[in-house]
Amino acid sequence: TAIKRCGGMALVQDPKDAIADEMPLSALESTTVDLCVPSRRIGDVLSELVRETAGANLPIPPEIRLEVEIAAGERIGSDNLVPVANPAALTCPSCGGVLSQIKAGPPLRFRCQVGHAYTADTLAKEQEGRVDEALRVALRIIEERAELVQRMAEDGRQAGRRAVAEMYESRAVEYREYADMIRRVVLQSLDPTPSASQ
Repeated sequence: TAIKRCGGMALVQDPKDAIADEMPLSALESTTVDLCVPSRRIGDVLSELVRETAGANLPIPPEIRLEVEIAAGERIGSDNLVPVANPAALTCPSCGGVLSQIKAGPPLRFRCQVGHAYTADTLAKEQEGRVDEALRVALRIIEERAELVQRMAEDGRQAGRRAVAEMYESRAVEYREYADMIRRVVLQSLDPTPSASQ
C-alpha cells in the first residue's frame, strides 16, 4: 500500500500458483494490485517493467516518511508517533517496548518506537509462540518444584518431623496438579482440531 501511495506498482504472485497462498492473498486484500502472475512469469514481468519509463514522482506522504525514519533507526519519541498511530496495550515481541496501532489501514498494523513493525496476523503468531514457550517454562519450573518439595518431605520424614513431611507432601501434590493442568493446556495448543465449545 505504501509503495502504491508513493507511485509504485504492486506485483503479486497468483495465489493459485503458490505453495503457501497466505502471503499473496494478504497482498491482494491489502491493496489494489496492478499485476497478478504465476511465479514462473515474475522474473520476465519485472525485466519488462524496469525497461519502461518511470512515471512522475509523487510526494511521499508524511506518515510514510515517518515510518521509514523509524525503520531506519531514527530516534522517534512517542509524541512523534501520535499523528500516525495510537498507543496500544500490547508489547513488542522483539524488544519489549510499547506497540502503537497504525491509523492507516487496512491491514491492521502495529509498530514500536524502535522500529519493529507487525501486521495483526504476524503479531498474533509471535504471541502464540511466546505463550507456548512460557507454558513450557512454567511446566518445567512447577515440576521441578514438585520434585524438590517431595524430597524435602522425604527428608522431614527421615528426620522424624512428621508435620513438616506432611506439609511438603501436600505441596508436592498441589504442584503436580498445577503441572497436570499446564500439561493439558500445552497439549491442547498442539491439537489443531477445534474443541466442541468453539
